[in-house]
Amino acid sequence: MATPWGVGALLLLLLASGWGAAPEEPSNACLGLSIKDQYDPFHLNRTAKCFASCLPLGGVSCNVENLERYWLHYELYLVEKSLAERVDMPSVKALLRNLSTDISEDLLFSLKPSQVPRQVMTGEDKPPDRVRLPRSLFTSLPGNRSAVRLAVSVLDIGPGNLFKGPQLPLEDGGSVLNNHVVGLSLGHTPVARLPEPLEITFSHQPPPTNMTLTCVFWDVNKGPTGDWDSKGCSTRLGAEGTVCHCDHLTFFALLLRPVLDQATVQALTRISQAGCGVSMIFLAFTIVLYVVLRLFLQRFKSEDAPKIHVTLSSSLFLLNLAFLISVGSGSAGSHAACWVRGAIFHYFLLCTFTWMGLEAFHLYLLAIRVFNTYFSHYFLKLSLVGWGLPVLMVIGTGSTNSYGLYTIRDQENRTSLELCWFRKEPALYVTVHGYFLITFLFGAVVLALVAWKIFTLPRVTAGKEQGQNWKTVLTILGLSSLVGVTWGLAILTPLGLSTIYIFALFNSLQGVFIFCWFTILYLPAQISAPSSSGGTARLDQAPSVSHE
Repeated sequence: MATPWGVGALLLLLLASGWGAAPEEPSNACLGLSIKDQYDPFHLNRTAKCFASCLPLGGVSCNVENLERYWLHYELYLVEKSLAERVDMPSVKALLRNLSTDISEDLLFSLKPSQVPRQVMTGEDKPPDRVRLPRSLFTSLPGNRSAVRLAVSVLDIGPGNLFKGPQLPLEDGGSVLNNHVVGLSLGHTPVARLPEPLEITFSHQPPPTNMTLTCVFWDVNKGPTGDWDSKGCSTRLGAEGTVCHCDHLTFFALLLRPVLDQATVQALTRISQAGCGVSMIFLAFTIVLYVVLRLFLQRFKSEDAPKIHVTLSSSLFLLNLAFLISVGSGSAGSHAACWVRGAIFHYFLLCTFTWMGLEAFHLYLLAIRVFNTYFSHYFLKLSLVGWGLPVLMVIGTGSTNSYGLYTIRDQENRTSLELCWFRKEPALYVTVHGYFLITFLFGAVVLALVAWKIFTLPRVTAGKEQGQNWKTVLTILGLSSLVGVTWGLAILTPLGLSTIYIFALFNSLQGVFIFCWFTILYLPAQISAPSSSGGTARLDQAPSVSHE
């Protein structure tokens, strides 16, 4: 039998728990129980709290399908049943307007997230966040209606997993820009395949270099309640932000997506690592072969061309080694250690670019200028430029504290690769992109001039050997590996995924190409019979341009 204290405690618990008509607990609200068509301020505020509390780990129990369905029907409720003209709540702000379908101009509405949407009158400055509805939208509505009720809303979906969709799970990072969703509705009136699309402008800061922005809408036909899709929407990056053009009315958002998906990033990383490993082996063979030839052949002690080749091989070897260490280490270690690894990786990359430019310069002196090419201490001066100029650039970059952890994310916003690199984009654009573009263009111009000279030389040379054309082609290919033409494939990567794979493969094998070129030129069999190599050997066997 229960004691009087026990009965009293039970009554207190029943009263405190709201036995009878008391409101439900927040956890029940996030389960979406008994909230259908309950759009009074109390239920709206309780359900809006689920945007922040419905987390995959550590959050309250939620039924995402019920909650998403609740908010999808809310805008329909505003149009069809509500008499309100505006809604001003922390999580949702909406404007309701009764409009004549016989309008003479487009309608413009401000979408500032902190304010209730408002109509922008003619002559006002355009707000940074806005939606433009073309007048043709209203004149093309079915049923010859003279008036319609329009709902324009801005929904703050918060950091939870609501409206993230199956393709954008919260545990991998939310991807809806600023967690804001724009809703446009005429109630049950269907609006699709507009002849003139509506326009939504989202203002934002420039996205990271490894991320891309995509205009999407919530497609209710995907999954139990829907998912994000971009069909019927186009994305255009403008000066003020991103402009979305869509041919229907629904809920819209701007997704921040990684450029590459996780599988692609992993495959490219494996290809690059394997290619770098193979290149390092062949670059080591090149260096050893040079040392052996220098010990037994006197000409290798005086000629500059093989010295430049082996120095480029050394810089490439160190660059590949720095890359493998950086990729393998990831974010391990302190910030200072990551700063040092990023600076070392940057230095050897700049050394590689510089020596490829010096290869092009040397090729210009031998094949184009030819005469008056004497420089005292020529190779010493090249070495000061090849190893010294990158030092100055790294010191300048380091003084701006531009090195740090660089993260590559996939399309699900999951971290696919971490390495110590740049954390400030301006320094990356100037010292890597800009510097590479200068050296690459210089090398491409010199290579084009040399190719023109080689292909036109047989026309004026009597007694041209048979089969010389393929040797000439091999010469151009060999020289292209020295001046870094494989790096130029990076310019083609925006054309598609296949070009990205081609760049990763050929560029990581540059060391193999250099070894093949070096072997063809300088093996004793070729040296003892230089005439058999034709144009392939003549360029590097020209007289030295210096006397040290």
